[in-house]
Amino acid sequence: MPVSSPSVAPQSLPFPQLGMLTLALVVCGTAIAQEENGDLQTIEVAGTDQQLQAPEGVQVEKVASLDSPRMISIGLDGEMFIGSRSGGIYRSAPPYAQATTLAEIGDVPNSVIQRGDHLYVATTTALLKADYHAGASLSADDFKEVAKLPGGSGHNTRTLAEGPEGRIYLSLGIQGNCSDQFIGGSYDFADRRGGIMVLDESGDSPQWQPYATGLRNPVGLAWNHEGVLFATNNGPDHWGYEQPPEVLVRAEEGSFHGMPWFQWVDGEFRRDDCASSESPQAADTIPAPAATLPARSAPLGMDFLPEGSGLALDAVVAIHGSWATLPDGSASGDPATRREPRIVGITFDEQGQGEVSELLSGFQNAQGQRWARPAGITFAPDDALYFTSDRGNAGLYRVTFGSKPVGANTPLDEAANDG
Repeated sequence: MPVSSPSVAPQSLPFPQLGMLTLALVVCGTAIAQEENGDLQTIEVAGTDQQLQAPEGVQVEKVASLDSPRMISIGLDGEMFIGSRSGGIYRSAPPYAQATTLAEIGDVPNSVIQRGDHLYVATTTALLKADYHAGASLSADDFKEVAKLPGGSGHNTRTLAEGPEGRIYLSLGIQGNCSDQFIGGSYDFADRRGGIMVLDESGDSPQWQPYATGLRNPVGLAWNHEGVLFATNNGPDHWGYEQPPEVLVRAEEGSFHGMPWFQWVDGEFRRDDCASSESPQAADTIPAPAATLPARSAPLGMDFLPEGSGLALDAVVAIHGSWATLPDGSASGDPATRREPRIVGITFDEQGQGEVSELLSGFQNAQGQRWARPAGITFAPDDALYFTSDRGNAGLYRVTFGSKPVGANTPLDEAANDG
């Protein structure tokens, strides 16, 4: 089915600090639109001694140093909540000039969201919640278990999102490349991994139900303005450096996306022989991805732009960059060949296909050393874009857009970009 996603047209902005961001659309690595003076500019990242490449007028600053911060969400009163790999959860209140530790949770609290008067945290093994109001102080003791989660090693982060109807959604990956794990069916609870679940709160004891399955490691969850859920997904490592591409999927209730039994290559799903069990569904029932990214890019956080933003994009994705190197995708090659961390924009056409363009790059030098690795990403009520870096110069960063329109920028790496 085609992706139902709005096309954001340039328009007058309600906030004077924002400008019109016009980016090149990229299909299969080829720029199809180009504006004058559209090259990326080298900019200083305020609060650091680093630089990035960005469209003209874009400014980036480091807001706060944090320990391994991950997914970002915005609460009811505009507060920003940030999970981490380090055990802590963080809070930043408008105008987001700093961030502080809200509580030490432990067990990889990758994602935090506010729903009503409760704060929810997803750790590797459980969904937790605590009573909450703006500015409240919390400790680990305030969080009570709502529902257990399949734990275990390998892809141990869990991402939360609240749906338009108020339900809680959670994504989690399978253990490895070809682990025989699947959400639902006859699989034991510990092996119900690899997709998106929704919490059924209709009974006395909340229970997880399958929502979208067949995703190796979905991390970023985002709802578009028409109430459709999208997820970023990290593909397997055992196919080498070039294939299969990373995918962005439209996750609908009951949708199956193939992994680990099938991989999307050259416009079709191919059987992955390393998965020896029988696939729950046939290849011809699997929906094509909404967009692709080069293999081994490791897309993580995702967000849709606010309505009326005036930016000529539909969504943004934080690209973490993996450890894979040429020629075979192992970690033993030249680090300079690793996929670069970056932030990209996505624009959906009328058929629902996502076209990918580069927004921020320069997180990795020519030797393959990385000074930051984007993880979480969101637009806040001040209409600035915020992202976290969980490695290197770890912390929270703010991106703002100047008043001068900017043009097309550098296309993504062509390798494995089937979009």
